[in-house]
Formats: sequence, structure tokens, C-alpha cells
Amino acid sequence: MSFEAAGTGMTDALRRIAEALERIAPPPPPPPDFTAPAHVWHTDPDRLVPVRQVSRVDLSLLRGVDRARDVLLANTRAFARGFPANNALLWGARGMGKSSLVKAVHAAVAAEVPGLGLVEVSREDLPSIGRCLALLREAPGRFILFCDDLSFSQDDAHYKSLKAVLDGGIEGRPDNVVLYATSNRRHLMPRDMIENERSTAISPSEAVEEKVSLSDRFGLWLGFHPCSQEDFLGMIRGYCDAYGLAIDDETLRAEAIEWQATRGARSGRVAWQYVTDLAGRRGVPLSRPGSG
Repeated sequence: MSFEAAGTGMTDALRRIAEALERIAPPPPPPPDFTAPAHVWHTDPDRLVPVRQVSRVDLSLLRGVDRARDVLLANTRAFARGFPANNALLWGARGMGKSSLVKAVHAAVAAEVPGLGLVEVSREDLPSIGRCLALLREAPGRFILFCDDLSFSQDDAHYKSLKAVLDGGIEGRPDNVVLYATSNRRHLMPRDMIENERSTAISPSEAVEEKVSLSDRFGLWLGFHPCSQEDFLGMIRGYCDAYGLAIDDETLRAEAIEWQATRGARSGRVAWQYVTDLAGRRGVPLSRPGSG
């Protein structure tokens, strides 16, 4: 076989291999549908999955979080209208409506200012957040990037990806994106981990600064604390009125106090769980408005 013939055969073989690889390769993902009110970021492959109906509660039904509601609402309105706005960390007691508030505020502001989207990113996908932002940077509209239940453990390096987005890196955060995160911890890491690193490090202050300083990069810290009994009962009354559950105040008070005593806590989540039980006993259908 001549050298020229061998070369032609090799070219044909490479072409057939390339064609075979194209046939088995997954097709490129379709472009994001930005007509949806919300999206969830997924990887492998990278894509924004549209969410047509967001699980959320109406803003008027959130009780006991008035200050956080007003501050986050004002910040979100400013952002949606193209003015400066801060990233926000909603931290504190479990079940007190942190994630519910983010989704409710988004719905309220999006109704006033069209074009405001909500994009949820899981903690596990934080290493890919730069790619998500690159996609949103070129997208029409403005977006709340939402990371729910954010926290970091001892050897968790995911926080580095988030840290660069908040105020670091060459590109920084796109002008059309703001980050809202919820956490049970103000500094996003357990107190015993902070104290352990301080006590065992050669330079204690530097040992924890890198992780603790992550929370400092949020311009807004909104604290959520266990609710009072009256706020707890007010939450339940609000749900009952909104969903057509007829119950007198005396019965509601007695049952709700017994319910929270068995759970050992008062919160928006516990209030909703009581309402769910009440609706089941009364045979009234509910569309779940969300949890905190």
C-alpha cells in the first residue's frame, strides 16, 4: 500500500470515528426558557430547568417576621428597578419562614416589576456557580440567585466558589444578579467548629477568618428567632382564614397550644403542620403554600 493510500485510509477512519462520536454524544441542551417565573440550576449537563408553578406562601400569611419582610422587600424592589441592592443572608431559627420569605418577596415584587426571575442553586452545585452566572449575565431580565439551607462543614471547600461570587474575582457578580441565601447559622459554620479551629491553630484569628468572613460579604443579615405564642396562634388563624377552615378561637387556641407542646417548638412550620392536621380531620383540601 502506498503512503498516499495509507493516508487516505487513515483519514476515512478518523472521519468515521468522529461521525460515530457525534451520533452517541448527547445533543446540546435547549436554550433556557426565560418566560418561566423561576428556574432550578442543574449540572451534568449545565442547564436551567424552568419552574412554572413555585411552591410558596402569600406574603400576607407570613407572621412574626415583619422587620425582615420589610427590609428584604425594599432591597428586592430596588434591585428589580435597576438600582443598587445588597446580597442577603437570612439566618436563624428553623421553620420560621426564611425560604418562604424569599419566595414570597420574589412573587410580590415580580408582580410589580415584570422580568424578575428566581434561580435556585443547591449547596452541592456551588462549584458550578460561576458557569450559572455566566449564563445569567447574558440573559434578559434580572435574577435572584437563591441558595437554601446554606452551611459548611469542617473540610468543605464549596464556600470558596461562593466567596468569589459575592465580591471577589475578576468579573464579580453580574449587575443583573443578586444572591439571597438562608442558613440556620449566622456564620454558616457550627460554633464548635469555629472555637475548635481557634484553639488548635498556630494563628487562631486567621484560621477561621476565611470561612467566617463569607457571611460578612452579605450586605444584609436578617435574623429569624422563635416566635411568641401570640404570633404562633396568629399564623394559624391566618392560614385557617385563607384556606376556609372554620374553627372558633377557643378551640383553635386549645388545640394549637397542645400541638406545639407535643412538638416542643413554636414556628411557622409547626403552625402549618397543625393546619394540615386540622384540614385532614375536617376533610378540607389544601394546596401547600410552602415552609420556612
